[in-house]
Amino acid sequence: MALRTRAGIAALALVAVGAGAVAAGEATHGGMVLLSGEAAVRWMPAPPSLPKSSEISIIMGDPDKPGPFTLRVRIPADTVIAPHTHATDESVTLLSGSLKHDMGETLDKGRGTTMERGGFVYLPANMPHALWTSSEPAVVQVSGTGPFGLTYVNPADDPSRQAAPGR
Repeated sequence: MALRTRAGIAALALVAVGAGAVAAGEATHGGMVLLSGEAAVRWMPAPPSLPKSSEISIIMGDPDKPGPFTLRVRIPADTVIAPHTHATDESVTLLSGSLKHDMGETLDKGRGTTMERGGFVYLPANMPHALWTSSEPAVVQVSGTGPFGLTYVNPADDPSRQAAPGR
């Protein structure tokens, strides 16, 4: 599962930065990246390993390659990202909305911690955790070092393995 996730994120990174176009409010110089506002953030559908209707924006770097990266994820209202791990350390900052975060290999909505705007969590590599939103969507910023992937504790929780409706 992790390889499929990394490949999906890498494809998005290539789309986001491969053309070399600079959006309004975005500047690059000698490897520096500066986004001066939300208008410069380019959203696209998230990889199939994230819940449907999620969106992703690669801000800097390539999560599929060695080195630092920063990305953002829009998580729709009433969405669960089931317990999962990452092969490398992860830092998550909540930019908007609110969400719950829980540690462990099983999802227990009764023990999750509410993160509010500006909330931050650092997760060492291979630390199982889950996230979920309630009635409002959330946007998180994720920073780490690639190669970065997502592996569900229970492979059946991986949205990319779930059949599409009507099949």
